[in-house]
Amino acid sequence: MQESITTLFLDIGGVLLTNGWDHTMRHRAAEAFGLDYEVMNERHHLTFDTYEEGKLSLHEYLQRVVFFQERPFSLDEFRRYMFDQSQPYREMIDLVCRLKERYGLKTAAVSNEGRELTVYRIQEFDLGSFIEFFVSSCFVHYRKPDEDMYRIALDIAQVRPEEVVYIEDRPMFVEVAEGLGIHGIVHRGFEPTRAALEQLGLKLGG
Repeated sequence: MQESITTLFLDIGGVLLTNGWDHTMRHRAAEAFGLDYEVMNERHHLTFDTYEEGKLSLHEYLQRVVFFQERPFSLDEFRRYMFDQSQPYREMIDLVCRLKERYGLKTAAVSNEGRELTVYRIQEFDLGSFIEFFVSSCFVHYRKPDEDMYRIALDIAQVRPEEVVYIEDRPMFVEVAEGLGIHGIVHRGFEPTRAALEQLGLKLGG
């Protein structure tokens, strides 16, 4: 390997944790709360980008998507349901922690997510214990695949693109990062990602 890897850029949803609020979760919520999924989903797509960019609060997002009419449940009940959908991928978290310790890696999260979900997930799963900084769309007001997300992360980490491995479950986002010279891994599961990291020289001892 011509350039040693010093830094990991990590997506959160789909890599370290389940997605924050994807279509499966919305469908499940619609069933649990007796909502019309098609109406809810259309309203979601019209406004969710604005929430992820940090320009709407979760309260405002839910007012537009769910509570635009009276409901027999509270906003707090629905919000708790949303948060409860988040679960960790323990094998991936353990892999990142072990590689970080072995190679002294810098670690950064580069993710699209709204503020309240981001803060909850960082705290609930103690992500700050192994991630130095969070380039979340709600903090920087850009969303992947905007190249500026990756440029901001590179500037904060003070590393060259060729020193970075980016693990992400969406192929387009990996392609954009690779266009900047970052090593990309499309995450399709623990074992393929572990093997791809080994190919880049990041191996764990037996």
